[in-house]
Amino acid sequence: MSEREPLFSPKNLKLLREPLSTSNPITVQVLGICSALAVTVKLEPSVVMAISVMAVLAVANVVVSFLRNYIPPRIRIIVQLTVIAALVILVDQILKAFAYDVSKQLSVFVGLIITNCILMGRLEAFALGNRPWPSFLDGIGNAAGYGIILIIVAFFRELLGSGTVWGYPVFEKIGLYNVGYENNGLMILPPMALITVGIIIWVQRSKNKELIETN
Repeated sequence: MSEREPLFSPKNLKLLREPLSTSNPITVQVLGICSALAVTVKLEPSVVMAISVMAVLAVANVVVSFLRNYIPPRIRIIVQLTVIAALVILVDQILKAFAYDVSKQLSVFVGLIITNCILMGRLEAFALGNRPWPSFLDGIGNAAGYGIILIIVAFFRELLGSGTVWGYPVFEKIGLYNVGYENNGLMILPPMALITVGIIIWVQRSKNKELIETN
């Protein structure tokens, strides 16, 4: 990036836009699937997880980018893991302080952000070779792409499995139970998260033939 290049140049906007569609971490790169299975039973913890990953990835990308010329290649993985671990611990403590109930729902999964392959992948593939601002945008874009899939999966799992959205009893309010509808218990089981992600992948690739040809 040249010194006079606008902060939101087409090249930089591409870093935000592509992970939402043609290079989505979950549906295209098939990374971070474990989170989609583990935390998407309810919408609220999924949104919190998405925000947490966005905060960690954006800041980690910037920190590693600043340090990229000073990190010996032989210990770069250790340095990256240390940066991620420090940020995850900070996020975990913030959640416990200000959103304790959600923190309990997420349980160990916040800590497992450390092992999320999306984070290590972006640090290795982008932050180590680019300046801080593009690295920040890359982190925001990839975390947003990851978060969107989590939120979509959680929305349908909670709605069809529990009849609620963010805890609000949608089906009860519209009287769907009065006509014989029963919650689909399968939707709250992990296999349905994988099936839902599979459906999203199928829909995305059916609308974008380039993804079929290049993957």
